[in-house]
Amino acid sequence: MARGEAPTTVEKPFEDVTVGVLNAVRELEEITEASLGAKRTLLKDGKVWRFLKGGHIVDQQNDPDQGSDLYLSTSSAGGGLQMMVAGVVKTMSAESAERAALGAGAILMDTLAVDDGRKDFQKVERLRQLRPDIILMSGGTDGGTKDHLVNMALVIRRADPKPRFGDMKLPVIFAGNKEAREDVKREVGPSIEVHVVDNIRPTLDKENLGPAREEIHELFLEHVMQQAPGYNNLLDWTSEEIMATPNAVGKLMESFARNRNINILGVDIGGATTDVFSVFGGIFNRTVSANLGMSYSICNVLKEAGTSNIARWLPFEMDEFDLRNRLRNKMIRPTTIPQTYEDLLIEHAVAREALRLAFLHHKSLARGLVGMQTQRTIGEAVSQEAGGQTLVKMMDLDMIIGSGGVLSHAPDRRQSALMMIDAYAPEGITILTVDSIFMMPHLGVLSEHQPAAAAEVFERDCLVRIGTCIAPAGTGKAGEPCLRLTGTGLDVSVACGELKVVPWDPATTPEVSIDPSRGFDVGAGKGKRIVASTTSQGSTKLEAGLVGLIVDCRGRPLAIPDDAGARRKMMLDTLEAFGLPRPE
Repeated sequence: MARGEAPTTVEKPFEDVTVGVLNAVRELEEITEASLGAKRTLLKDGKVWRFLKGGHIVDQQNDPDQGSDLYLSTSSAGGGLQMMVAGVVKTMSAESAERAALGAGAILMDTLAVDDGRKDFQKVERLRQLRPDIILMSGGTDGGTKDHLVNMALVIRRADPKPRFGDMKLPVIFAGNKEAREDVKREVGPSIEVHVVDNIRPTLDKENLGPAREEIHELFLEHVMQQAPGYNNLLDWTSEEIMATPNAVGKLMESFARNRNINILGVDIGGATTDVFSVFGGIFNRTVSANLGMSYSICNVLKEAGTSNIARWLPFEMDEFDLRNRLRNKMIRPTTIPQTYEDLLIEHAVAREALRLAFLHHKSLARGLVGMQTQRTIGEAVSQEAGGQTLVKMMDLDMIIGSGGVLSHAPDRRQSALMMIDAYAPEGITILTVDSIFMMPHLGVLSEHQPAAAAEVFERDCLVRIGTCIAPAGTGKAGEPCLRLTGTGLDVSVACGELKVVPWDPATTPEVSIDPSRGFDVGAGKGKRIVASTTSQGSTKLEAGLVGLIVDCRGRPLAIPDDAGARRKMMLDTLEAFGLPRPE
């Protein structure tokens, strides 16, 4: 019916998360009173008024027209879950443990492995330096060797790392060879708390991430989120267990992809981190790029991408020294927003690189397993080259969902679409969407209890469809024919090197024939036609959205000129194609 929002109050002067919650709910009371003409009381005695778990309302009058039947909450308080992973083989058990940790919403600080090239004393120093909240330990197939796991447990014992919060014992989740459980418990010693779950890699060709992820989530709630001021009061108010915000976003994306039977790529770009989600072939993956963000971590983007890679997205000439200083100013004043159109274009250039780098990180971890079916020798099992192929296939991608301030709150939705196209270079036919007001976490936790309601709100009020990107894979000489769109009242040709936005009305043109030139592929093979419409399934589905069809013939991989003048002209032409203003 309505939504209310308020600034966070986790820091001074309030230092109590519930103050912000009450402010947001109070706004919701006022909005619903204005729309209904009668006030529905949601707050009482300084807390959220709701049914208790036993079904009894917190009031003697038991008025069904007051209070709420269900109060759910997500939280990212506590500074995020910071984890380290310890495994045996870096490209196998340690990589599986990384997927488990990242999928549970953790920020991965480092990965230790027997074959990572570091000496034991270096691993001890690293553990003491980083002070993770939780360590996830994996390795060995069930019934296999135990020696490497015992040695890794000894490294952890020698380091004796202390958690960031409180004086509790550091939790270590052991998800390795079940035959080594007692040996590992004995070796880590009494000062560390060991939690045993099922093996992440019980066999070489099988991965079992669920139990480890659930245990990580439970320990996160117990060891990290409860450190946020006022969090215990919030626990008393809620009807169900509070869910970590990244977990909630992941659950919504996973259920949405499953219900629609599509492959999706989602991103939540924030001030300090960028989370990437994907569902390909029904397999869900999530990664956190902890040092790629738009304010607190903006200089890490500068460091990893380089000034030249950021400057290549600017449609005007800019001194590199000036660009670096502007980004440094953003880092030390993280709450500022762009004041001029030039500032906005710089921020969008940085966003492209943060999105691109986080996506590369995601693809490197969202991979298939190295199973016995594909191995010819034991050597292949432990070699880097034997790592499974990435599950992220851009030609199979059906939808991109963008979220986070720079995408959800861009002044023009077309700017969001352009950032995602440049950063991800989608191939074939891909629907571009954004989360309108960062509602996905709330709908994610709601989907656990009211899946139909969550799905309906997500489709109707949360997801904004910008348009469909049609991008043929392949490269050609600028100006040569690349792609042609035909249909009732529609006949558009696009040359190599061009990007064109084509207005499209599905009511008058229900079907669109897409004919790539020889050597270009939009999903059916080089030079082969695809007929797409709003009623098609999978990768041949089109959605007009706000702008219609976006035909990107700039090449895949994206062909960006080496010459600075030619690059600036390309960026200016792209802005013009989208109908966006040129910088003065």
